[in-house]
Amino acid sequence: MSTDLSADPLAILARARDEVTPALREAVARLDDTTRTISGYHLGWTDAAGVPTPGGARGKAVRPALALLSALAAGHDARAGLPGAVAVELVHNFSLVHDDLMDGDTERRHRATAWTVWGSANAILTGDALLALATEVLLESRSPHAGAAASLLAATTRDLIRGQALDLAFERRPAVSLAECREMAAGKTGALLATSAAIGALLTGGPGDLVDALAEFGAELGLAFQLIDDLLGIWGDPATTGKPVWSDLRSRKKTLPVTYAASRRDGTGRAVARWLRGTEALDEAGLRRVADLIEAAGGRAWAAEEASRRLAAAEHALDRVPIPGAPRADLLELARFIVTRTA
Repeated sequence: MSTDLSADPLAILARARDEVTPALREAVARLDDTTRTISGYHLGWTDAAGVPTPGGARGKAVRPALALLSALAAGHDARAGLPGAVAVELVHNFSLVHDDLMDGDTERRHRATAWTVWGSANAILTGDALLALATEVLLESRSPHAGAAASLLAATTRDLIRGQALDLAFERRPAVSLAECREMAAGKTGALLATSAAIGALLTGGPGDLVDALAEFGAELGLAFQLIDDLLGIWGDPATTGKPVWSDLRSRKKTLPVTYAASRRDGTGRAVARWLRGTEALDEAGLRRVADLIEAAGGRAWAAEEASRRLAAAEHALDRVPIPGAPRADLLELARFIVTRTA
């Protein structure tokens, strides 16, 4: 990955994945046999029997791409940000393995989730191992700023866990405010994207105002990312998202578009709020009616518009600091891709 990247989001992500995967595999290879097998399966490298699956289910690599571009934004080679890219991808996957278990999700990227194959205990241990490995990778890097990067990642993980704890707490409450839902998303999704966008520059010793601007860019992008995720969790195509249709509605998840719709003071908004407080299981037709109610209450349109507003705020954050043209263009193109993606 170098400064000659074209501003093509799929090319940016593919190049980042190609750069990070060998180092990620090397890190995961340190794990014990069971945890390594589960990690390789979750990361899409193998099937459940450990047989390699070339071109199999893999993540989008948004966070590693941001980390590598962050190093370029600071005027260094992308590889200077590689330990950060590996670390944020490990933390991201720690959170996914645990999230699937906590949410009871049985499918991710068109395959059975790790906990359904190996059980809850092994899934917990695998997530823990990936988290520990992230810190190890950073501290072993040759950067004189490795300690600062590890400290940032530890604080980020704490913020991510806070967001997830809020998300779980919301399940036990009949209603949450839109402000509370935004706070949850800022921790659960925004915190790690903020660190991903800043950690490469931090590892290279970039100036503080650049690191701060990149972190703000990532935080705003994180909220946009969550808004689009929430839209896809209701209206996404299962063939593209890899999740069952109406996945967020089945669990009455208090996502941003749902919370916005339930906060409306008209009849449609009150109907959404009543559904949120209910416990009755709905069939496909019932879930479709709920999705239509949320859309009628403005939840779908508001979430799409809010994602666009967050994208604009992310772009504005980059305007405050000098960034070389190619990495700046790639950062912006990646941000726009996030807001227009379908999976």
